[in-house]
Amino acid sequence: MTQAVSPTVYTVPEAAATLRISKHTIYKLIRSRELESIQIRRRRLVPVAAVQDYISRLGDESLA
Repeated sequence: MTQAVSPTVYTVPEAAATLRISKHTIYKLIRSRELESIQIRRRRLVPVAAVQDYISRLGDESLA
């Protein structure tokens, strides 16, 4: 029996799909340091926790 493994990082297209925004917007958020990312060689990856933190901050800002 194979156990499903939850991802710890998203590719940029996966992060964009998760947030339902464009890849361009993901790169813009990364450049502005609003969204944390890591680079492994030439690949840019977005930790799942960073996406969750970003969503959380958006929710906090809408309450202020």
